[in-house]
Amino acid sequence: MKLRLRPSLPAVLTGLRARIVLAFVAIVAFALALVLASLPRLLDGYFVQQSLDDLRTRTSVMETLVFNRLVQAQTAGVEAPRAILEPTEPLRASRYVREALGTPEAGYLRDLVERVARANVTVTIAEDPARPAAVAYRLAVDLPDDFGAPGQEREPFSHAVSVTLADLWWTETDAAAPQRLVTVTLSEPFSFRAQTLETIVGVMSLAAAVALLMAVIVSILLADRLTNPLRRLTVAAKELAEGRLDVRVTPPTGANEVAELTHAFNTMAERLEESIEFIRRDRDRSRDFVADVSHELRTPIAALRTFNELLADGAADDDATRQEFLEQSRQQIDRLDWLATNLLELSKLDSGLVLLDLRPDDLRAVVESSMEQAQPTADRKGIELRMELPGRPVRQRHDPQRLGQVLGNLLGNSIKFTPAGGRVTVALAETPAGAELSIADDGVGIDPAELPYVFERFYRGSRVHESRAAGSGLGLSIVRSIVEMHNGRVAITSTPGKGTQVTISLPRDMSVSSSAEGTASTSA
Repeated sequence: MKLRLRPSLPAVLTGLRARIVLAFVAIVAFALALVLASLPRLLDGYFVQQSLDDLRTRTSVMETLVFNRLVQAQTAGVEAPRAILEPTEPLRASRYVREALGTPEAGYLRDLVERVARANVTVTIAEDPARPAAVAYRLAVDLPDDFGAPGQEREPFSHAVSVTLADLWWTETDAAAPQRLVTVTLSEPFSFRAQTLETIVGVMSLAAAVALLMAVIVSILLADRLTNPLRRLTVAAKELAEGRLDVRVTPPTGANEVAELTHAFNTMAERLEESIEFIRRDRDRSRDFVADVSHELRTPIAALRTFNELLADGAADDDATRQEFLEQSRQQIDRLDWLATNLLELSKLDSGLVLLDLRPDDLRAVVESSMEQAQPTADRKGIELRMELPGRPVRQRHDPQRLGQVLGNLLGNSIKFTPAGGRVTVALAETPAGAELSIADDGVGIDPAELPYVFERFYRGSRVHESRAAGSGLGLSIVRSIVEMHNGRVAITSTPGKGTQVTISLPRDMSVSSSAEGTASTSA
């Protein structure tokens, strides 16, 4: 089951996601605050400098126009130059100067103020450049506050330009013409600086608000991308802890650490599910096995109790009856001993207490010994035992006792499920990889549906054939464990009604360490 989660508002506002969002938004807000705090000041300084430069330019233009006007007033219309300052006590501007510049309400200077200067203008003429404070003439033209265009405001700036002008009228005397200091001052000009700065700040504030909003949205999406996989892992871990072993987490896109963590979690969950499933199956088989063992134990115990009671009630007086009861009791005791021995053997194999005594002996000896032990049982059932051994020794590192136990179990099964007149063949062959043992019979065979499970412990097959269900289900499991301890493999093929063949493959190169590893893997 793939786990997919959609982020909710409470989840966004809590935990790691909230901290990521707050940190991201705080950084963006801090950066925007720095920009809004510093940039208006920088822009204001820039606009002030621009206003001052513009004021200087207009002052220079006004100074040039006023200077040309005064020169024209001296020389226009007459052959002799006119005086700038009349030689009175004290000196004062001549009529020609006053007429040329006009008054504060009208005239040439007023027109220049409104059209060119667009600021308060003051024109002064001093008697001597060395004494600028000795002003003989002063004309100030002020603009009203509502003169400026909409959005314009007065600036607290002023700039003055001075130039000397020779009073040519004095040249009629023998003395040199005096120099007059003409000063043009512009003050409180109109400009759009304040409105422009306010507009820029407003636009910047709006842009900052939009940027902050976008930062919140982007941070939420980014936090969701970063934390949602972790949140899915957390929820999946809780589901896994509650027993939902099929839960899986969809890996996020991109090769990153979270994707690797998700892959590791899914791998862990899959292995855990397989382990739990194996434990459940093993538990179910163990439960069935305990039930079967209980049933098997009750049968000989009940028989022994019955025999004991009959003997106690007087059956012992008859020699034939007593001998029959004793023989039956011996068989039931052998059955109990056989069951206890198999359980103890499997327990040792599972716990890793069995260590192999590996020897480089001839495998033919193990086969011959096992055949000799099985021959009496085969003779009683009328079954032919056949060996197919190579002509030369097959030396292979193995534990003769444990491998003999494997052959004994397999021969016992073959004899048990082969009817009278049948045949069991044991073949040994040397292969490039090691050696191969096969035990084949022409008995009742095994149902194909049961073949994948015959080597599992506690498995006894269906009860269709009572002979197959009579065992404990431990013999083939013990066979597989011992073969795997030799780093070998065991396989089985069978056809119902035609027989069964078990093949054991043993590797040539094996050591004590490899056998120990096989033991550990078997016990695991």
